[in-house]
Amino acid sequence: MENVIIVGTGCAGLTAAIYTGRANLNPLVIEGNQPGGQLTTTSEVENFPGWPEGIDGYSLMDNLRKQATRFGTRFENNLIDSVDFSGDVKILKAGDKTYEAKTVIISTGASPRLLGLDSEKKLFGTGGVSTCATCDGAFYRDMNVVVVGGGDSACEEALFLTRFASKVTLIHRRDELRASKIMADRTLANEKIEMCWDSGVTNIEGADDGAVSGVSVKNLKTGEEKTIPCKGAFIAIGHIPNTQPFADALKTDENGYFLAEPGSQIRTNVPGVYVAGDCVDHIFRQAITAAGMGCQAAIEAERWMAEQE
Repeated sequence: MENVIIVGTGCAGLTAAIYTGRANLNPLVIEGNQPGGQLTTTSEVENFPGWPEGIDGYSLMDNLRKQATRFGTRFENNLIDSVDFSGDVKILKAGDKTYEAKTVIISTGASPRLLGLDSEKKLFGTGGVSTCATCDGAFYRDMNVVVVGGGDSACEEALFLTRFASKVTLIHRRDELRASKIMADRTLANEKIEMCWDSGVTNIEGADDGAVSGVSVKNLKTGEEKTIPCKGAFIAIGHIPNTQPFADALKTDENGYFLAEPGSQIRTNVPGVYVAGDCVDHIFRQAITAAGMGCQAAIEAERWMAEQE
């Protein structure tokens, strides 16, 4: 039986691995189908402390993995199908394999909802398609960008991008924003933001250098088609938390995000089971906040095991 099993290898999971490894807990990390998490698809990270010149996302996550390995972390590539947290021993199943642990830290992240276009997939990350304005907005100083969406997240992304971009076009499928009134009012009042109403994205155009050159849209009422020239396309139509295998054992909200216990960011309704990162945090969704939650979860797990002994 393992002392601690960590599910997920983003900033939260690998930070938890570093801390539990240094505590001589010999953690086992179960990697999913995207080792390193979403940051591995980001071209450059400029806002993670300690990297004054920035660092590309893959290198950052590779460094965290090497650091965790240095302290005795072991890695297995598998996908957890179901869990049983009803007893003192925490049971996790992945196909025919069963894992047992005293404590579990779940840091499975969230997957951004995408449009499902082939061009979107091709240009995602280094090509100019992004799902995080806070991460990538500074790369588009004095350029035209588009944001796709109509809720609070889309408005927040658009408003943030006005700090850098010369013009932000917000593309929405309806004729009014779904965002809260205060966010909608701020967005519509910003002179740098232009609305593209009643429109769906049909293609993301790429230049010869493999970068975004424009976004093709179709008006859903008139059928009119046009291409909006831009250098960046930010997709803000929501996220899907990767919590499905654990939903029967742990409390989640209406959108599937884990619900932490009152007064805590990382404790769940099951003693000895902790959550960290984007699978529970749908507000900040930053590498540094995920890392902080991973640290908290590791320290809590260590203290909880000490109390049981």
